[in-house]
Amino acid sequence: MDLHRMPKQADYTFDNMEGKHGDALQCHEEYLDSGLDSLKEDELLTSFEEMTVSAPTEEYEPWRNAITDEGDTLLHLAVIHESTEHVLQMIKLSHNHPFLNVQNHQRQTALHLAVITEQPQLVDRLLKAGADPVLVDNRGNTALHIACKKGSLACFGVITQNCQRYLASIASFPNYSGHNCLHLASINGYVSLVESLVQLGADINAQEPCSGRTALHLAVDLQNPTMVRCLLDLGRQRQLLKLRRVYGVPPDLRPAERADPQPAVREDGA
Repeated sequence: MDLHRMPKQADYTFDNMEGKHGDALQCHEEYLDSGLDSLKEDELLTSFEEMTVSAPTEEYEPWRNAITDEGDTLLHLAVIHESTEHVLQMIKLSHNHPFLNVQNHQRQTALHLAVITEQPQLVDRLLKAGADPVLVDNRGNTALHIACKKGSLACFGVITQNCQRYLASIASFPNYSGHNCLHLASINGYVSLVESLVQLGADINAQEPCSGRTALHLAVDLQNPTMVRCLLDLGRQRQLLKLRRVYGVPPDLRPAERADPQPAVREDGA
């Protein structure tokens, strides 16, 4: 096996996987490049059989330097093809090693691909072994952005549990389209993720850098009444909590909260 070049790998671009109003996204396999140059499963297995993954005795390990024409390492390929045993073996031998954070030509790490292929077990193992959750792909998405865009509750949970130190900055960071994690969850209609993000401290009024739209604006633009109601309720709860912190009493006991509603306007304008 050529340790530096392997057959061209499938295109794992996730950028087009946009849902609307919570519609289920298509399976990731539909977004693979199925051309003749794509790596065949038997070729992958042969490559794994030929390589020797052993406890490192020196800095240079040949299997860490194998790379495809698309910039994928053997770890990328093992994740893509869901070869869990080989992934875990390479992770075990690469704790806190730069190998875990190698980015392919789409700037995807193994962590990005583990989320795209919905493998929360590998997401957990990668993070605990030193995979960097802050790295972004060529669209500016971290692994958490992808989980929010894809609607992966399992991967979302694993990332938020393992990345509390970086969670606030990751969740608020906009990708190259100007969308943070809350925006992506709102655009794609994932109510549970929106609720979880707000509970974890995401700013419900965060605006897109260019247009200034919030998650609520985006939900209205997409005519998603369920998401609009969710965001309005979360906004109201946020305001009530703020009042409790300021006044130290439940806001519904304050006179201002019991103000009479505006009188109804008659049709004749009286």
